[in-house]
Amino acid sequence: MAEPARQIDMIDTRPAFTQAEADALNARFEGVDTLTMLKTVFAEKLAGNVAVVSSFGTESAVLLDLVAKADRNVPVIFVDTLKMFAETLNYRDTLIARFGFTDSRTVAPIADVIAKKDETGLRWSYDPDGCCEIRKVEPMKRAKDGLDAWISGRKAFQSVTRQNLPRFEVEDGRLKLNPLGDWTKTDLEAYFDRENLPRHPLEAQGYLSIGCEPCTSKVKPGEDPRAGRWRGWDKVECGIHSPITPIPLADPEDPANLPAF
Repeated sequence: MAEPARQIDMIDTRPAFTQAEADALNARFEGVDTLTMLKTVFAEKLAGNVAVVSSFGTESAVLLDLVAKADRNVPVIFVDTLKMFAETLNYRDTLIARFGFTDSRTVAPIADVIAKKDETGLRWSYDPDGCCEIRKVEPMKRAKDGLDAWISGRKAFQSVTRQNLPRFEVEDGRLKLNPLGDWTKTDLEAYFDRENLPRHPLEAQGYLSIGCEPCTSKVKPGEDPRAGRWRGWDKVECGIHSPITPIPLADPEDPANLPAF
C-alpha cells in the first residue's frame, strides 16, 4: 500500500489585510461615529491583533480616551527615542493612569545601534532622517511585529501631507486605522472640553505638535500646526507614516463636512 504523500510545511507570506478589505471597512463604517466604529472593530475583532500607537502629544488624549471607552485592554505603544521632553513622559504616565489602560508598552532604540550611529547624540543636528530612522522608525517596526493592525492619531488638518486620510488603509500588509482622520481642530477642542481631558503641559507655551526635544519648536500664529517640527529642514514626517498625496480640503466650516463624534 502506497505511503500517504508527506505534507509540505508552508510559510504563509500573505499580508494580514488587502486594500480590498480596507475599502470594504471604509464603506461599512462611512457615516458611523468614531466611538461606535471602534467598539465594533474591537468587539468583532475586525482588525485582528491590534494596538494603538501614541506619541502622547498635544492631541493624543482624544484618541486614547475613545480607545479606552471602546476597550481599555487594547495595547498602547509609545516609542521613547531617548530624546523626548520630560513633560511628554510625565503626560504619558498621566494619561495611561487616567484612562485605565491595562497594557502599556514602551519601545526604545537599540543601545548598540545608538552607540555606533549616534555616539555623540547629535545626529539630529546634521542628519534628522538618519536620527529618526534609528531612534523611531526601527523601534516602531519591532513594536509592530506580530500585529495585524495598528491605530494612528493622524488627522488631515495637521499638514498638507496628511490630507485625504481614509479611516482604514493598508500599509506594509497591515491594516492602519485613522479614527480621527476627518476631525477638525474645533472637534478636538470640543471633545477636550466636554470630557475634561488633561492637556499636555507644553501646549500652553506654544508647542502645538510635539516630538523629540531637539527637533521641536514653538508654532507661530498662522503657521501649519506641524511647522514646529524639524524647523529649517525639508522634512515633515519622522518616517513612521507615509505621506499621502494631498488634495484640496473640504471647507471645515461646512456642517456637511463635520464628523460625528
